[in-house]
Amino acid sequence: MKDPEQTLIDVASPSTIQSLKIKADGHIAHYLKAGSGPSVVLLHGGASDSRDWVKTMTALSHLYTLYAPDLLGYGLSASTRSSYYLSEFVEFTLAFLREINLERHYLVGHSIGGRVCLEIALRHPEMVRRLVLIDTVGFGRLARWGMYIGAVMYYLRKMLRIEQPYPRFLKEDGEDKDWRCTERLRELKIPTLVVWNSRDPYYPVVQALEAWKLMPHAQLEVFSGYGHAPHVKERGYFNSLLLDFLKPE
Repeated sequence: MKDPEQTLIDVASPSTIQSLKIKADGHIAHYLKAGSGPSVVLLHGGASDSRDWVKTMTALSHLYTLYAPDLLGYGLSASTRSSYYLSEFVEFTLAFLREINLERHYLVGHSIGGRVCLEIALRHPEMVRRLVLIDTVGFGRLARWGMYIGAVMYYLRKMLRIEQPYPRFLKEDGEDKDWRCTERLRELKIPTLVVWNSRDPYYPVVQALEAWKLMPHAQLEVFSGYGHAPHVKERGYFNSLLLDFLKPE
């Protein structure tokens, strides 16, 4: 039987965190691993990578085995194109979970990572113990202010001739451009924690409130503050909240 963690590479992070590579869905997948205990998978957002989770992994590693992969096209994972479909992120992540032999786990995702987690939970509820969604894509349209920020950054990079640092997102024929899935949320029977910033410039908190009402087994935690990454800005509080929600069954 092959060892899925046979490739060890260096990473600028605490010594308790391993940096590993594996083949998933025909692509190289890089991921961080730490701790021991029940498995928790952490998926980063659309403007970051697995390093986003280092401090959370350190804080939870005494109780859990934590895996933080770089999504397809991000970090040290394979980058074959400049743009990807949601379905490709999902299939890549499912292949990663299969390769590291994770049959049932806790799933935590931020922004686009949250949307990938949500899709997996909706398609394969038997694989997910509990679900945590942080300022997640798919509950509504991208706000005008968020579109403005994105446009400014695009033209600024173009003027300065700076390469786009992260993949762009593609829409398949007939697919909603914001990857909305609110009509499917009533199907979600998994215990779910929704975490949101009260002043998210990309996806307003009202989207979280409306989505939370549709989920049969969800709780909502709203952080007071501006930004799209409450798990980073209020790391200590988020880690405490996560530990409480994930308490062993």
